[in-house]
Amino acid sequence: MSKWDILTPVGIVLGLTLVFVAISLGSSVGLFFSVSSLLITVGGSFSALLVNYQWKQIVGVFKTLKKVLSTEPLDREEIITVFTDLARKARREGLLGLEDDIERLDDRFFQKGLRLMIDALDPEQINEILQADMEATAFRHKIGQGVFKTWGTLAPAFGMIGTLIGLIQMLSKLDDPSALGPSMALALITTFYGALMANLVFIPVAGKLELLSDQEILTKKMMMDGITAIQTGMNPRILEEKLRSYMDPEINSRAEEGLENDVAI
Repeated sequence: MSKWDILTPVGIVLGLTLVFVAISLGSSVGLFFSVSSLLITVGGSFSALLVNYQWKQIVGVFKTLKKVLSTEPLDREEIITVFTDLARKARREGLLGLEDDIERLDDRFFQKGLRLMIDALDPEQINEILQADMEATAFRHKIGQGVFKTWGTLAPAFGMIGTLIGLIQMLSKLDDPSALGPSMALALITTFYGALMANLVFIPVAGKLELLSDQEILTKKMMMDGITAIQTGMNPRILEEKLRSYMDPEINSRAEEGLENDVAI
């Protein structure tokens, strides 16, 4: 089930709010709105993205944005429970007995690995196939991260280009001293837009995507180890301990305390 990550939109909205409140304390917010600056900074940087990436990769950014705003995390505690149960069942009924458990986790990688195991492929072959799957996933993730990192680099650059354009226009009005101040302010707005876009949106979004990617790959490695362990007949208790090495130490400590309490009762 999808779970909305409210921290990303809240962080962006909060950042924008604080910036514009700070602006309003010293001047009119209207001074910081310029259509021409937006065209140069947003339009120019996006045009450069079209040069740098393929169109399907640019379109994929919208799917990437959806991933930032909504996550579908697999509970690693649940994964440990599932694989421990599967290991016990495989010992009783054999690998073919796991066919009814393919849909137990709503995860394509898990289902693929279980099918390969039930089809009696060699552990080496399964590892190679699943490793290739993980590498392909990581590559797709890097493209999404790269789009936002590149955009975060281009936006300030185009902001500077807009500033240069404004300075040139300002210098052409040197015969009118009253126009120099407003022209200089307008020239600097594009730099402001570029820096704000890069540091509040694009670079943080790229960082969030990188974090989500690392978590997903770690979960896939966890499942791959579980599949290999079941196929080789590893003791369910040893398998559980092995998979717990992927958990945070604090979570493992709480799980051990709960187990001790159950034994005491």
